[in-house]
Amino acid sequence: MNTSLPLDGVTVIDFTQVYLGPSCTQLLGDYGADVIKIERPGAGDLSRTSIPDQDGPDNPIFLSINRNKRSVSIDTRTEEGRRVVAGLIAEADVVVSNFRSGVMERMGFGYAECRRDNPRLIWASGTGFGELGPYRHKGGQDVIAQAYSGVMWRRSSEDMPLSVYPTTLCDYTTGMHLMQGVLLALLNRERTGEGQKVEVSMYDSMLHMQMQEACMQLNRGREVNWAAMPLSGVFETSDGAVCMVGAFKQNPLRDISTALELNEDLSDRPEYASLELQFERKPELQRIFRKAFATNTTEYWVKRLEEQDILCAPVRSLAEALDDEQTAVNRMMVEMRHPTAGRVRALAAPIGLSETPPRVRRVPPLLGEHNDEVLAEHGYDAERTEALKAAGVLR
Repeated sequence: MNTSLPLDGVTVIDFTQVYLGPSCTQLLGDYGADVIKIERPGAGDLSRTSIPDQDGPDNPIFLSINRNKRSVSIDTRTEEGRRVVAGLIAEADVVVSNFRSGVMERMGFGYAECRRDNPRLIWASGTGFGELGPYRHKGGQDVIAQAYSGVMWRRSSEDMPLSVYPTTLCDYTTGMHLMQGVLLALLNRERTGEGQKVEVSMYDSMLHMQMQEACMQLNRGREVNWAAMPLSGVFETSDGAVCMVGAFKQNPLRDISTALELNEDLSDRPEYASLELQFERKPELQRIFRKAFATNTTEYWVKRLEEQDILCAPVRSLAEALDDEQTAVNRMMVEMRHPTAGRVRALAAPIGLSETPPRVRRVPPLLGEHNDEVLAEHGYDAERTEALKAAGVLR
């Protein structure tokens, strides 16, 4: 195995907080980048205090997306603080932020200012809605992006209430697009020697996730809703629930009828003879399915469905998924020893590389833990660093 990592030698100045940006910069760090996290003195990243926890600022929410980073806690509201950070940026390869549009410019770290001192710099920004347009000043938040983008509107049936998707779908997707943008810009810089601006938004990422649905809407004027397919759904069993997808087969209804031990092949009925008719009579079909599934266990029905090559799965909790053998085989768990939180388990990077796999080189940092270390690397002697501390710039 190669001991080097793909992003060795790449320095990232990280202004990000909460989830969108930190998920991007943690992956950059997992694959070798030196990520220097700029945090507010006394408070730090908002995720340090987003949920009350016994470990305070080093709670599991923060720890989950901030390994392989170094923390510098510096007051960028002061002229001296901005001067220090500008010096770090001048020697960096990448700057990443996920503030509202215009915030980095007001801080003095906009693309034009940073590029003037460092033409090779890649300046990457993740916002809620982009730098232009009527929503540019709105805060980027996962649930708000779900609502604006159309994602929240679709349900498996119209009688279900509109609801929030319970996992941070928008933040994570946009964070991955932000990382992709950084990597593409680094690749281009290898050829041209020039940096560039990278922009992503939660709004764009959520629209892009709906590529198939959008193309159908734009060209045929009708909606595609994969959750509303008549032969698919979630069905309660005698001891849990099964998710079934009746698709990708010549006659899935016939095979579902066999798997569910129905007394007839429902596809032989004229009223269910085509997909269009199955859509029209979805409530009837789903009632038949629900009645059958309720008669036996999840394990029993998964086995029966798999015998007919019908896509299916038990509906499990996150705790069950984390405890699954497949999770271990895929090496999706890492363990760290944190100075205040103790033993910490978290999810590993999901991108497998045979020769340069990701590594945990640093546990998530304490607030301001690397102030002295980072500044020393950039030419600040102990006297200058202590003067910054005495002035309240560095804490």
